[in-house]
Amino acid sequence: MGKLFYILLGWSAVALGLLGVILPVLPTTPFLLVAAFAFGKGSPRARAWLIEHAHFGPAIQDWEERGAISRRAKTLAVSMMTLVFVASLILGATWWVLLAQATLMGAGAVFVLTRPD
Repeated sequence: MGKLFYILLGWSAVALGLLGVILPVLPTTPFLLVAAFAFGKGSPRARAWLIEHAHFGPAIQDWEERGAISRRAKTLAVSMMTLVFVASLILGATWWVLLAQATLMGAGAVFVLTRPD
């Protein structure tokens, strides 16, 4: 039963990560990191597929080996956070929504930017 839970969690995280490729407000990499963890507990074959994936594998390997995020991924992440905040301003979000966004996305940006390249 435990392996099934981790396999389902892993594939759910992969699905959300793939949605994140298309949707700018949904991050891809964190979901793929969750998938790699879950597959490590439930399906070594699925984990190997994910780690060896030409597009997703290098980011997961960088994170697992050094806690690193590529410069390109950092730029994309912070740019998307900025874009969402600017869109919220333009669309007239209330002050408390803007404050929450600034606080949470600011913390996220600091975390991303302080990781090694």
